[in-house]
Amino acid sequence: MPWIERYNTLSKPSWTPAPATIGLIWQILYPVILVSFGFVFVQAIRKKLPWLVALPFAINLEANLIFTPIQFGMRNLLLAAIDILFVWFTIIWMMVAVWRHYRWVAVGRVPYFVWVSLATVLQFSITAMNWGSP
Repeated sequence: MPWIERYNTLSKPSWTPAPATIGLIWQILYPVILVSFGFVFVQAIRKKLPWLVALPFAINLEANLIFTPIQFGMRNLLLAAIDILFVWFTIIWMMVAVWRHYRWVAVGRVPYFVWVSLATVLQFSITAMNWGSP
């Protein structure tokens, strides 16, 4: 079964955004994420920023990238919920780590944090509503 058919069969809260809306929001967020993450990694490579500040960015990027294969490839709602919670925590870690070096990067994380906060609640709701379903 294609991923969208599987997603459509899941029980979801009434406030769940349409898949097209979810996609649009990520299309807006990903360029912002790319620029700020790229900036942080370039500054770390140039030794203008400690690698420990770049670490939560690297971990967040990896956790974000593996969410889709977990959710739609493995179809593992619980593991996807754990992963998105990890994404959420690493956003906070990124903001704290980079704040004293580049506040604009920390502030730039706010829309990402708000969206992932909503997505985290949504994922945990979907996981709970479909607990025990095949």
